[in-house]
Amino acid sequence: MVTKLEYTTNQNFRNKPFRIVVIGGGISGLSSAYRLVELSLRNSISLEIIVLEKSGKLGGVISSKLINNFIIEEGPDSFNTKNKSAIDLCYRIGMKSDIIHTNDEARQIFVIYHDKLVPIPEGFFLAPTRLMPFLNSPLFSFQGKLRILMDIVIPRRNSQEDESVASFFKRRLGNEAFELVAQPLFSGIYSSDPNMLSMQATMPHFIIMEQEHRSIIRAMRGNLISNAMNNKNSKSPYNSFVSFKGGMQDLINTLASYLPKKSIQLNKVVQNITITNDGWRIVTKNNDIIDANGVIVATPSIQAATLVRGFDPLLADYLSEINYTSSVIINLVYKREDISHPLNGSGFVVPISEDLPILACTFSSVKFPGRTPPEMILLRCYMGGAINPEIYEKDESWLIDSAHNSICGVLGIKSKPIFKMISRNPQSMPQYMVGHLDHISQIYYMIRKYPGLQLAGNAYEGVGIPDCINSGEKAAEKLFEFIQYKKNLAN
Repeated sequence: MVTKLEYTTNQNFRNKPFRIVVIGGGISGLSSAYRLVELSLRNSISLEIIVLEKSGKLGGVISSKLINNFIIEEGPDSFNTKNKSAIDLCYRIGMKSDIIHTNDEARQIFVIYHDKLVPIPEGFFLAPTRLMPFLNSPLFSFQGKLRILMDIVIPRRNSQEDESVASFFKRRLGNEAFELVAQPLFSGIYSSDPNMLSMQATMPHFIIMEQEHRSIIRAMRGNLISNAMNNKNSKSPYNSFVSFKGGMQDLINTLASYLPKKSIQLNKVVQNITITNDGWRIVTKNNDIIDANGVIVATPSIQAATLVRGFDPLLADYLSEINYTSSVIINLVYKREDISHPLNGSGFVVPISEDLPILACTFSSVKFPGRTPPEMILLRCYMGGAINPEIYEKDESWLIDSAHNSICGVLGIKSKPIFKMISRNPQSMPQYMVGHLDHISQIYYMIRKYPGLQLAGNAYEGVGIPDCINSGEKAAEKLFEFIQYKKNLAN
């Protein structure tokens, strides 16, 4: 953990701090800025860091609010610890004691199937790893179970070309496994249509399992046995999500508190960036001009495209070709006594075949106790994305009624919600289409021409919070290498 500090600028030219501008105050941009602070202290190189955020708040889609003793998440409510980037950052900024884990008694995930909630079989992690819970599950038909088990004998795919998530899971496990589990899970996580979603960009470890073990069922069972022999946690991967006592906003606030004072500038809309003899010039909508030695663009790629178009139209075209979808989150609070379902899980996902307007529902106050008073239940419904893009434009009353009506029957809700809140996240989720990694490789190749410019965000190598943190930190490290080179030249 670093100490909080101020940078002085009243030095001679040779020792003048290098100025770095980070465009975007979401988790990627803040992670970049904090990593630069760490590197500057470790290497005794003074940096002046400026974070420009177009809105009036930091965090991007991460936003927590305390309303009527309810902790309401307007965006992500947790992050996965299997990717160590986020948990490592939390430890470095002293947040270890603030982390809370998923309720041990709420690890089950359900699927809506014929208007009822059916649990995903224990040990079914997109493929079965335990035989009896899978065979006894009412979720799959007898024919569907046989088709899933055929994965054990189906030969591996020889082609190295990317394929869609739908193609992979239908090919390995059949239509039922895809339609009832894979499709709703991927649609919920990525707000995407799995028929278009890149397997290489989203689930590369499944491709490796197929290539190395021929069968993903064999590979996953082998991994669980190996983990058990090594006394590692081999429980559900859905358990590895954590949050913070005060909500996800705690991470944003803590990160911001470790940046130099006055480095964060809100309501600063960047209009364009240009190349100068000494580095970069950033011009805001209010015609503020900031000259910098390096720039990290941590905005959605569609915004990054606008910023770079003036000096590299081809790079701008590649960035603008990454599509985004919008989503809506509806938080609803009910009295516990008005819900008959035991809520013995963390939530449920909704297959397309059920023809409902919601993609998923999280039992938020069960998943993370303390989000509401004990006599209340907080439920979060997810809507929109690539599956139902038109829903984003619906009015508030339609969204609330549709969410409420979608969950009433399956949860046995007897009353209207006593609290409701809608959060719209426009153009927030990039779509990793088939061929995404090749597309990103081209972007990275083109940006090598500009060592003082780096990109960060969820458009490139992962959409989760740990992925965004990793992206921001990598951008900071690459830029710092360039700064060290410039310093050596100046000396």
